[in-house]
Amino acid sequence: MNGPYYSDDSVTLYHGDFRDVLPALDITPDAICTDPPYGETSLAWDVWPTGWPLFVAPFVRSMWCFGSMRMFLDQRDEFAGWKLSQDIVGARDDDHEGVVTWEKHNGSSLANDRFSRVHEFALHWYRGAWGDIYHETPTTPDATPRAVHRKALPPQHQGARGPSVYVSQDGGPRLMRSVIRARSMHGRKPTNETEKPTGILEPLIAYAVPPGGLVLDIFAGSGSTGRAARAIGRRAVLIEKRESQCEAAALRLTQGVLDLSGGAA
Repeated sequence: MNGPYYSDDSVTLYHGDFRDVLPALDITPDAICTDPPYGETSLAWDVWPTGWPLFVAPFVRSMWCFGSMRMFLDQRDEFAGWKLSQDIVGARDDDHEGVVTWEKHNGSSLANDRFSRVHEFALHWYRGAWGDIYHETPTTPDATPRAVHRKALPPQHQGARGPSVYVSQDGGPRLMRSVIRARSMHGRKPTNETEKPTGILEPLIAYAVPPGGLVLDIFAGSGSTGRAARAIGRRAVLIEKRESQCEAAALRLTQGVLDLSGGAA
């Protein structure tokens, strides 16, 4: 194995197949956060890497994996030995000053007789006992007590209640919801076919990796995981098979943490 393609104090990028690179590295990642090829198209780069969930199992016990419902169902046997803890999904919300939840504006449906798929799932998998897995409860910083107005429900409704007003006394922080608001890639030129905004990656990494800890991405693409990890005080090891993507990732990583384009990796 050759040396790193790129390296700084927080992020190290390797060019090569994860099957060759990972065993040669002396690392103990706290978690994986990765977006594998789904194997749903005939595109040259979209080939499911058979056996990868089993291959990484000896190296790590916590994993965020992006994918479609079709992918996870088709490849369910590949995740044998892993336990599912939760899933995250994106959906549109135009009521927040131009910041929308993570949504793929162009969609990725494979047929014209079905709904246009503008979302993906991020599933968290783990191995071993849940109590032994690092997981930081995800919360929002909102600590403001507020007045809550409730309308009366129709009388025929089983849970009918009258109109009421009450004040929330506990404030925050509040448990973060499974739909995470993050700027989408709409209006920005991605350097990877399935590039994710760092805004969706940061809370996932923070959940599974302690401050100063290490996240691994074996399908690194243009380096979004590395940028997100560095931005929140984590370290990252990235592995990418395509040299064109390594070039793009190295360029983006040299630009530093500050992102003037609105949070996209």
